Amino acid sequence: MAKPPEREVLLEFQRVGMYMKAIAMDPETLTEVTVLGPLNHSQEMLRRTAVAKLEYVLAKKASTPSR
Repeated sequence: MAKPPEREVLLEFQRVGMYMKAIAMDPETLTEVTVLGPLNHSQEMLRRTAVAKLEYVLAKKASTPSR
């Protein structure tokens, strides 16, 4: 099982038709990511996927030189 993130993550779930949309946001950097999944999957699966995507985006931003 993946370790929990070391920073605060805000999560929101919205039903969009036949899908569930999970939005994860880092309040420090105001970085936001979105993932979609079928309604029959658990919110926990969507939460883990959204947090993993947010961690990936934050790591990519940290390694990219600013302009």
